[in-house]
Amino acid sequence: MRVRKTGAVLGLAAVALGAAACGGSADAGGKVRLSLVAYSTPQAAYEAIIKEYQRTPEGKGVTFTKSFGASGEQSRAVASGLKADIVAFSLEPDMTRLVDAGLVGADWNSGPEKGMVTDSVVVLATRKGNPKNIKSWDDLVKPGVQVITPNPFTSGGAQWNIMAGYGAKAAKGADKAAGTAYLHALFKNVPVQDSSARKSLQTFAGGKGDVLLAYENEAIFARQNDQPLDYTVPDATILIENPVAVTKKSAHPAEARAFLKFLHGKKAQEIFVQNGYRPVADGVPGAEKFPAPAGLFTIADLGGWPKVKKEFFDPKGSIMADVEKGIGVSVEG
Repeated sequence: MRVRKTGAVLGLAAVALGAAACGGSADAGGKVRLSLVAYSTPQAAYEAIIKEYQRTPEGKGVTFTKSFGASGEQSRAVASGLKADIVAFSLEPDMTRLVDAGLVGADWNSGPEKGMVTDSVVVLATRKGNPKNIKSWDDLVKPGVQVITPNPFTSGGAQWNIMAGYGAKAAKGADKAAGTAYLHALFKNVPVQDSSARKSLQTFAGGKGDVLLAYENEAIFARQNDQPLDYTVPDATILIENPVAVTKKSAHPAEARAFLKFLHGKKAQEIFVQNGYRPVADGVPGAEKFPAPAGLFTIADLGGWPKVKKEFFDPKGSIMADVEKGIGVSVEG
């Protein structure tokens, strides 16, 4: 299922920002302190991974400050001066912003995993028992169905959701008109747009909406935390690929790179799997449980992120800017 290796098709608002701002330093005891700035959804996984890492020879004496929030907001915060040794985002353009700013090396995606640390897919999460019998993308645009998804101009998760629905209805981009019409219809059924995927999960858990567009790992996370929901993996959906990198301004680049290597190792990948993520390494226990959607596609099938960002998510003029304008939602930060 590994796209990059085989070529087969196959938060919480930002927290600890003040602490993270002094990352990449040493504390009074001389220990190395690394700052992790990440998007919201993998917080539980990273907390567990860090504890495991600190048990290793490489991680002994290494402490961490952590900031979790909407991917786009986190990326912009680092670009604006928030110190970070390791950055982990929900989608590649948030990393590209830091490459363009000279804060992440242009070779960040040159390894065997192409810079990605986890995978997932977009799923349809519903109330327990699926009372409205929501099984497909077509069901989301029916009258009376409320769909919860974040704001695509702040949330990377929202952009994945949008491209999943668009790609499914546009035959991977072959029928642009059909895909665009679908997005206009879909967002008429979206009553609220939170700033991050984790906040949208909280909104749904609080009783708002009939279906939540979410990462598969978010749906699994919710069920692990006894939230009463079901989820469906659509036959046609997108492969989510989540990037990670060490910054060029890290005060402890060797230690940061060691942690990055650990993230791609089997132990950390197994923890990601336990938290609902699909691994980027082969042979990780639990990876076999994930279904393989027959119509799985990638962002490359839709033209790649540079094309998609301009065509869909430019606040000054794009498909989603038009969609939001049509329902009275501002896209200006």
